[in-house]
Amino acid sequence: MTQLAIMNIEKGEEIAIAVVSGSIPGTGRYKFFAKKKKNGQYEWAHFTERESGLKEKVFRGEVKNEEELKLVLEIMNRNLKRIFGDVAEMKQGIPEFRSMLGTKFDDSIN
Repeated sequence: MTQLAIMNIEKGEEIAIAVVSGSIPGTGRYKFFAKKKKNGQYEWAHFTERESGLKEKVFRGEVKNEEELKLVLEIMNRNLKRIFGDVAEMKQGIPEFRSMLGTKFDDSIN
């Protein structure tokens, strides 16, 4: 099964947030990525990554500024913690970069 990229980072864009929850038995991990676009706005993606690596339930959006982005993350974390407990809080993570063919990149893009 081939999956499309959750988010593409184009030249001139930068990663603003990459957070991940702890492992939730039977669910996997929740992840939230955001990038700052050339126009100063932010694009974000929130999804579940199953233990198999399959990504599901992808939600996407855009916000005007960093304050709105922080609010989106705060709301998502609040709901995850309410449902699954403290283990589900998304915290700073180290993103893994891959090509559309699945080849892993180092973290020195752009």
